[in-house]
Amino acid sequence: MAYNHNHEASQGSQNHAHKADIFCRDETRVDWHSKALWMLREKRDRAAGSIPEWEQLRQLGSEIKLHTLTHLAQYLETFEQNCIANSIQVHWAKDGAEHNRIVHEILARHKVKKLVKSKSMLTEECHLNPYLEQRGIEVIDTDLGERIIQLAKMPPSHIVVPAIHMKKEEVGELFHELLGTKAGESDPLYLTRAARAHLREKFLTADAAMTGVNMAIADKGAVVVCTNEGNADMGANLPKLQLHSMGIDKVVPDVDSAAVLLRTLARNATGQPVTTYSAFYRGPQPEGEMHIIIVDNGRTEMLKDKILAESLKCIRCGGCLNTCPVYRRSGGYSYNYTIPGPIGIAVGAKIDDTNSIAWACTLCGSCTYICPTKVPLDKIIFHHRRLKAEAGKLPYGKNSYMPLVGKFMASETMLNCSMSVARTALRILPGSLLKPFSGAWGKYRELPVAPNSSFEAWFKKHRSL
Repeated sequence: MAYNHNHEASQGSQNHAHKADIFCRDETRVDWHSKALWMLREKRDRAAGSIPEWEQLRQLGSEIKLHTLTHLAQYLETFEQNCIANSIQVHWAKDGAEHNRIVHEILARHKVKKLVKSKSMLTEECHLNPYLEQRGIEVIDTDLGERIIQLAKMPPSHIVVPAIHMKKEEVGELFHELLGTKAGESDPLYLTRAARAHLREKFLTADAAMTGVNMAIADKGAVVVCTNEGNADMGANLPKLQLHSMGIDKVVPDVDSAAVLLRTLARNATGQPVTTYSAFYRGPQPEGEMHIIIVDNGRTEMLKDKILAESLKCIRCGGCLNTCPVYRRSGGYSYNYTIPGPIGIAVGAKIDDTNSIAWACTLCGSCTYICPTKVPLDKIIFHHRRLKAEAGKLPYGKNSYMPLVGKFMASETMLNCSMSVARTALRILPGSLLKPFSGAWGKYRELPVAPNSSFEAWFKKHRSL
């Protein structure tokens, strides 16, 4: 049986540990979820290793994003001016509510009843779908993974592979119930063809199309949309009305800057050299309209903090989720934010009312190590913990024992004593006794057993993996 996110969501806000515990009850699901994501990480490593200049590309990508963020107002104004010159209508939204209102006003003016939409984490962030549906507009997510979870009435659990938490048998049951496929059929090719036929009719009868934006090129007044299925291009080229939503952090200076980020985006996400389709939109169709909605929604506030501002360098490749040991074994629905994983903590911890997701991290630094724009995610997450502590918003329990931990860590004698105890425990105690102390995301897995060699050597070796 699939993990019932909707049921748990109805229970009100619960901290990360509680939601992770729910996901981890299905140990088989946890194992293949972790393995599937680690497979993406391995593909990423092979793709990165095939390019001798990979580290230079990462450094250049980081510098491009930092430069743009440092001159953000200038590039946004240039982008708007060039868009207008290209007959594109530009709208500005301070938050999700204003974004949704603008989108609805455009659609209502054109009497739109059916909207096809390609994957956009920004529209998820703004909760656009339910807003439009409440106002009588049918919204069809056309990315295969997004359509699966939309039919299942779930939000995405990953920013690139949104249905990664679902088994193919569960997708088969869902398609049988809602799309009329054969009962018991779970062959991915068969299900994909059924989804394609289902979505083709939606494309042909849509009144308008909407996409997210991977990059906005300031000096051209153009937006770049990357997909592997061609669904964004199908949508944007059939109806005469096209809309594109973007955060203010998506702008880059020029085509050369976009080219650098395109070389790292797909490689870091899925191990591909480049996304199958990388479309540049620079104006409306003949007799059509093109609208771009530029959204702040808290990004300007993040720029005020030098450390948090670096999270806006993110290009949403999802690589940090694929490598994160906590995300892989706790699932996307354990985070109290639209975006899960390390980048979700970086951009969402400030508004997490449970004050828990900043601690859904081992601070291992694996996410920072693989980030294509060198976002210092572990540093940002640690900074969030400090901000929570300074604001008196530590999660339940931590406000009582964290001062004691600080004194303990400051004592060399006590630290050496603890290492001795740890050596003995790992050598003689069965894993079943140690598991309850490893946290919700770890207590359901097999803990490694230290070999006969010294604990320090074993710890150093495994920490480097």
